[in-house]
Amino acid sequence: MSKPKVFEKPTGVKDYLPEVVSKLRSIESRVLECMEKWGYSQIITPTLEFYDTVGVASSTEDKKMFKLLDQNGRTLVLRPDLTAPIARVVASLMKNDPLPIRLSYHANVYRAFEEEAGRESEFFQTGAELVGDASPEGDAEVIALAIASLQAAGVERFKLALGHMGFLNGLFDQTLPGRTEEREALKTCLLNRDHVGYKQLLRRLNLDDATLRELEGILRLRGGEEICRQAESLASGELARESIRHLCEIYEVLKAYGVEQYVLIDLTMLGDFSYYTGVTFEGYAANLGFPVVSGGRYDNLLQQFGRPAPATGFALKTTRILEAARDMSVPKRRILVLYDVAHRRDALAFAGTLRLKPGVSVETRCVSPDTNPERVSGRERYQEVYSYLGHQQPCGRDA
Repeated sequence: MSKPKVFEKPTGVKDYLPEVVSKLRSIESRVLECMEKWGYSQIITPTLEFYDTVGVASSTEDKKMFKLLDQNGRTLVLRPDLTAPIARVVASLMKNDPLPIRLSYHANVYRAFEEEAGRESEFFQTGAELVGDASPEGDAEVIALAIASLQAAGVERFKLALGHMGFLNGLFDQTLPGRTEEREALKTCLLNRDHVGYKQLLRRLNLDDATLRELEGILRLRGGEEICRQAESLASGELARESIRHLCEIYEVLKAYGVEQYVLIDLTMLGDFSYYTGVTFEGYAANLGFPVVSGGRYDNLLQQFGRPAPATGFALKTTRILEAARDMSVPKRRILVLYDVAHRRDALAFAGTLRLKPGVSVETRCVSPDTNPERVSGRERYQEVYSYLGHQQPCGRDA
């Protein structure tokens, strides 16, 4: 294995230059402010967690986790998501807090991907978790907040697709009982949006014509409110029917929020984490081929930490949103204060006064008394330049 070059970075990580960081922080602050207005309080959890607790509960595949050993030989992981760490906190440090609990976060997460995949191994997420509310109202609140968060981030054109794990599981219970491997293979096709592969696999399962039509029919269950009625006629088992009823109720609440124009129902959609148990959703921005937000209900996760409770939440893919969001950051007025040693005290005091004003960025630079301010290197980057130099009037404005 060759030694890395001096400027080389590990695969999947990147540097963010100042102008990108400014946009990233602007998105973060606006989204967290939006979440706070909805009653969600920010939480911070450690970058390192134990593999045997959070690592196992996260449902992230082992091969996608970064692992290391502590000084006692225990296996740690760099957090692969934020949902499992928050579940740990709610079940321990917040075990006496009354439900429901509303929490928000912004942090980096880590996933180990194959080099040829071209995916990021470290990326930022901004998200929210609602713990202790199993109702359609709770699901709809989280979905409506996800929409509000995308708008706060500056994403102007997007759609959220809603699915339900219970509908598909219930349908498979009725049509493919006991055929676990085939069911998982079909789910993998749907998760990867491989509808051609899904149909090809169905035709290899030796199903009767009625069952084949029923399972192929779910590929057409994508659209608006009318999909609820179509799915109800297709669902034959109690789990599938109950799941559709729950999803239809969520849609009714979203109509009350006035956000139904951002939502479509897609019953072929599956969440990419195995802890999802109910409604799942993904949001896509115009001109981007990957989701900028994802979330869903995970009612069984908290019981792994000893506090059974229903929960639902979502995460914005903040790093991806950088590509889709308009820049809403307010540009700062950049000011340069030049001074020589003899006028240092007055110049630094003046710079301190300027920094009390909103929307300004003030830099200072010590130069020789005979410096010509017009020829200062990088002067064009500043809207204003002030000079505290021996041959000029103190606080003379030069730009």
